[in-house]
Amino acid sequence: MVSVPFLFGMMAGTPRWSHLLLFMAWLFFYLASYPLLQALKRGRQRGHLLKWSAIYGVVALASLLYPLIQKPELYYFGIPFVLLLIVNVWHVKRKSERAIVNDLCAILIFSLGGAAAYLYGGGGWDKVMLTVTLFNFLYFMGTALFVKTLFRERGNPKWRTAAYLYHVLILVVPWACGYPWMTLPFVFPLIRTLLFAGKQMRPMKAGILEIFGSVQFIAVSWVVF
Repeated sequence: MVSVPFLFGMMAGTPRWSHLLLFMAWLFFYLASYPLLQALKRGRQRGHLLKWSAIYGVVALASLLYPLIQKPELYYFGIPFVLLLIVNVWHVKRKSERAIVNDLCAILIFSLGGAAAYLYGGGGWDKVMLTVTLFNFLYFMGTALFVKTLFRERGNPKWRTAAYLYHVLILVVPWACGYPWMTLPFVFPLIRTLLFAGKQMRPMKAGILEIFGSVQFIAVSWVVF
């Protein structure tokens, strides 16, 4: 989930060698956020976790320096990133990390990584950026719903019905946005959901399905954009 939205945004723009630095910054900011959130839950390990969060954060900032000099507008992404991270912190403090709103915010953070990669690749604050963010968000929100029906909400028919409806309805979105061919990467998630939602599945098999889905999603996106 970290790399796919970024790759999508990079390919929608013009790839540059320094996208690697931007990706490293993005990856290490993610790595820094994980121990930071864990530190809120584990008092005994708080010092150790905060130390690693700081280390990852320093690496992220160092990696981000050159891209920021080249494209100062990247600063603007810090605002929604911090606001969404605050929502994550709020859920962690209340021990409700598995809430769908928390998932939504986390997915939106990753989707904004695609928007940043597009902007850095010569894109603008335009329709393409919006659709890159939207398609990333829609795809991985579907993944989150599907995974919930496999594990935490497996016995809940309401979640299963919601997953079915969601994956059917999002097929309309690419057409409405003027990218009808982007319907294709959403077909596999629909079939996967119809076949397996609510059924018992080993985590490894679920992971393999998600890897395949992500690969076909980024492959079709590369062709379309």
